[in-house]
Amino acid sequence: MTIEPGQLHSSFGSAPGAASGISPALNANVLVLNRFYQAIRVINVRRAFSMLFRDLAEVIHIETDTAGQHHWQNMDFTEWAELSELKRTFEPDQFDWIHTVRFQIAVPRIIRLLGYDKLPRQDVKFNRRNIYARDSNKCQYCGKKFATTDLSLDHVVPRSQGGKANWENIVCCCVKCNVKKGGRTPTQANMHLITKPIKPKRSPVINIRLADERYKSWKQFLDNAYWTVELK
Repeated sequence: MTIEPGQLHSSFGSAPGAASGISPALNANVLVLNRFYQAIRVINVRRAFSMLFRDLAEVIHIETDTAGQHHWQNMDFTEWAELSELKRTFEPDQFDWIHTVRFQIAVPRIIRLLGYDKLPRQDVKFNRRNIYARDSNKCQYCGKKFATTDLSLDHVVPRSQGGKANWENIVCCCVKCNVKKGGRTPTQANMHLITKPIKPKRSPVINIRLADERYKSWKQFLDNAYWTVELK
């Protein structure tokens, strides 16, 4: 079966609440590389397919052999659709799938922009979302994991004692530990941090996704050593 890009666009363009053969796989994430294979952002599946069928991007499909070596293929939309047919027959559990009334197609994990060569942004924004992600939603005093709504941000060195709002002085803290610590330093409160707070080298939100087996293929593109190690 040949899948035309127009068919995919029509299916994705359905209005919310319309008869939906569309899979929840649309909520999956896709890593975007620039032309030089550098990771620049994470986007949703809908946007990824939009770029693919407009020939703005290609799929980077990675296979791992029995020796643990990674091999990748660069594939355009049509090639990816054809590979999807094979994978649906022999390896359906290895992918998320977009199901419509007309066809099924595998969700790519990585795409590469063909005409975009800007370098990725290196600076990680200092905001609540990234702090929670860096600390994995764990209270940095008791080590327990909480829902975001049950956590607050704590100044390790209180503002009343000159503490600043930066990566090295702000941590996630549960209500109980926050009350216990009060306006004191951990030493003054006889408490201990489970990890030293530091500024992440890359978005901690991406680190969380790497823990998901579906996104293990991202790792080699997010590892600085992959690009900087000397080839021999």
